[in-house]
Amino acid sequence: MKNKTIRRTLYRVLRKTGVPRKEIELDATFDEDLNFDQVDWALFLYFLEECFKINVEDEEISRMHQVKDTLNLVESMA
Repeated sequence: MKNKTIRRTLYRVLRKTGVPRKEIELDATFDEDLNFDQVDWALFLYFLEECFKINVEDEEISRMHQVKDTLNLVESMA
């Protein structure tokens, strides 16, 4: 999958999770900027795994602090 396609799909996953379009930036943090709680994380991970056909392990989740961390993870798995 090309980087541009991965980024576009990741942004679509964030939108499905309820993140407003204007708040989606690569440097945005999930906890502080996007205000993710446990429900948001569960939805995000569900949509992420479904859209990219991947399985995200717990240790990988703990390394996702910013949107760009997730982008890097998906790129490495795709």
